[in-house]
Amino acid sequence: MKKILIKNIKELVQVSNDPVEKRAGEEMSHLETVRDAYLLIVDGYIEDFGRMADLDDEVSYTSGDVQHLDASGKLVLPCWCDSHTHLVYPASRETEFVDRIKGLSYEEIARRGGGILNSARKMETISEKELYDQAFLRLKEISSYGTGAVEIKSGYGLTVDAELKMLRVIRQLKASSPLTVRATFLGAHAVPVEYRGRQEQYVDKVINEMLPRIAGEGLADFVDVFCDRGFFSVDDTARILAAAARYGLRPKIHANELDYSGGIQTGVRYQALSVDHLEHTGEEEIAVLQGSDTMPVVLPGAAFFLGLPPAPVRKIIDAGLPLALASDFNPGSAPSGNMQFILSLGCIIYKMTPEEAIHAVTLNGAYAMGVEKELGSITRGKKANVFITKEIPSYSYMPYSFGDNKVETVILNGEMV
Repeated sequence: MKKILIKNIKELVQVSNDPVEKRAGEEMSHLETVRDAYLLIVDGYIEDFGRMADLDDEVSYTSGDVQHLDASGKLVLPCWCDSHTHLVYPASRETEFVDRIKGLSYEEIARRGGGILNSARKMETISEKELYDQAFLRLKEISSYGTGAVEIKSGYGLTVDAELKMLRVIRQLKASSPLTVRATFLGAHAVPVEYRGRQEQYVDKVINEMLPRIAGEGLADFVDVFCDRGFFSVDDTARILAAAARYGLRPKIHANELDYSGGIQTGVRYQALSVDHLEHTGEEEIAVLQGSDTMPVVLPGAAFFLGLPPAPVRKIIDAGLPLALASDFNPGSAPSGNMQFILSLGCIIYKMTPEEAIHAVTLNGAYAMGVEKELGSITRGKKANVFITKEIPSYSYMPYSFGDNKVETVILNGEMV
């Protein structure tokens, strides 16, 4: 039996004695903490926590293999849960970054064969080993900033073989990385050049060729569609989601990044676990989300990098809805998986309080990737994915100090990494 006892914690953040799935509306402004605290981890799980004054070392925690960590002046939080990334990709795209500086829009670059199609061409030739090695390094990097769970999408393949290649790499990452990894099939990420003008035939290919192979090999936890202007229509999306449902794949939708696309409504209709991006979200979309089990997910890094109008986060939360924040880590529109920066953007650009933003990157992020029962809060029985900060004054310092890494020690599955 392996035990880790973290003592003298200045503040233990995001604690919950009674497990909850998510926090919504006004609940997001309340963050439970314990000051001058301890945290006991046993065999990879959270066994106990509380005030140092209530810790009885002699009776409970001295027997067996106990590793003692002193967190004086430091905070302990659950690791971030990043519910939307594309971190398996073949190469960076900084030339398109320069094109945008010169005035080209994301859609103009895509029409010229850039963007997703650029990555898809390179995906055809890269080896599976090289793709895996690059992605594994990215996982190590994001974990150093406090991320303990990540959802990774395919979608840079756009052919049967290349999509399978990506998803097999994600399966390898699941097996070899200490992070909790979820896989999403995103064959409908863009329309390949050879299918322009006959988009319905590409949708047929996704449904009739890709989905059966992916489901047959058990390669995906979720299915996604880029339902937006210039990409896939509501009808395309509905066809794919209906087909995916027959294989038990729950949707997670790219929705309303570029226009009022109907993606949010379609996602809710097909019981999507989340709808993501949401820059164009009005009263109709908010009304549809109310009463659903679908998590709205905002991707501040992409909006920041592309100069998009920010999603109406305050309206969403004030309407009583939950909200998650994710990185959208990808080579074209959000080349960073640093969730500390996403936390800061939530506060700086979207005017979330630190309490709301912390809920959005922990518990609500866990919900948006289907791992809320095991991750996202300091709760007895949950997996011990936590981090210890450097000496900082308060949890509000996390979003306030946006340029440095405030994480000192990361513990995943009860092991220091």
